[in-house]
Amino acid sequence: MFKWAQQQLANVAGTTEPIYGPSAIKSVGVEAETTPYTELTRDDLKWQAMDSTCVETQSFYFMSDAGKLGFAQVIYSNVVGIRTTCQFNCKIFSLDGSEPHLWSSTQLNNHDFSEDKSGFYADDCAIELSADGTTFTIKSMNDDKAIVNLTVKRLSPGFQAGKTGKTLFGTDLTNPWGVMRHAFWPRCAAEGTITTKEGPVDFKGKAMFIMALQGMKPHHAASKWNFCDFQGPTHSAVLMQYTTPPSYGSTIVNVGGIVKDGEIVMANCNSVATHVEVKGDSENDWPEPSVIKYTWNGTTKDGKLVEAVIEGPLDQRLDRIDVMAEVPGFVKKIVGAAVGTKPYIYQYSPQKKKLSLKLKIGDEEITEEGLVFAEATFISE
Repeated sequence: MFKWAQQQLANVAGTTEPIYGPSAIKSVGVEAETTPYTELTRDDLKWQAMDSTCVETQSFYFMSDAGKLGFAQVIYSNVVGIRTTCQFNCKIFSLDGSEPHLWSSTQLNNHDFSEDKSGFYADDCAIELSADGTTFTIKSMNDDKAIVNLTVKRLSPGFQAGKTGKTLFGTDLTNPWGVMRHAFWPRCAAEGTITTKEGPVDFKGKAMFIMALQGMKPHHAASKWNFCDFQGPTHSAVLMQYTTPPSYGSTIVNVGGIVKDGEIVMANCNSVATHVEVKGDSENDWPEPSVIKYTWNGTTKDGKLVEAVIEGPLDQRLDRIDVMAEVPGFVKKIVGAAVGTKPYIYQYSPQKKKLSLKLKIGDEEITEEGLVFAEATFISE
């Protein structure tokens, strides 16, 4: 009876859940054992717009030919089925630290979706998917310090792990109370600008797109995250790893893939992020990493073994984001009541010594230097 009452309180207030253990989660890795990945169709990129508690995002990461690093994102959030809030975030990083990052986060009004749920609209904001399912346009005029007019066209097929891309949460996994899903376009071409008060910033170059669904309170689904976006001359790599809280057995879920123009080299749930060296953060006691290692292992469609690694120092972090201080109010409402929750996001893009993707496909070995954008996120112990 106590566990039931504790769960009801957690559902409403966001407090810590009871300990269910690993039997209360079905990782997408279970699907990936028989179906490592599926290529995305246009239907796979439709908004779910759930009526229950969820955070749903479309995120675009930009690495321009001129060396600029940027980010644009729309967030759809539903708090306990009571209130829905949408937010548009935009960031241009200062890679050398000579000036502040440009950060814009605006609440959106009068949000809506296209009839088929492939397009998102709000006052002065639109994210549309082309009829052929290959191109996104991102436009926002909600903040005059960051007017966004960008196009992202995929250069390789998109993918999700397994058949559905979903990790399920609940004591009855045939009727789960939570879900986590990620869908990736790892290698894209970007065009367009983010216009600041100093003028337009050209983001012609490479991009990555990720659509994510957290169909439960975010801090109930994960206690920590790792993310890697690598863009090289001929290959792109993505890795997304999260660890559940003890409520779900501190289970580690990995999704990753290697692609090149027109082709998925491999994708599955066998990628791993490792903090090789940790320097720590004296201000909040989180074990901030200083040296990282990302690995991918799998096979091509024709059965060739694939091994890949990116390893090296992260250099000085680009940014440390105190989520509770920076993100919109609706996130604070979701996680504010959780004991021990202190989410911080650490962001990196090594510039002094750029990292390389070392890739082996069968007997062929490829090494290419590229740009890395990495995140290490800590939410709770």
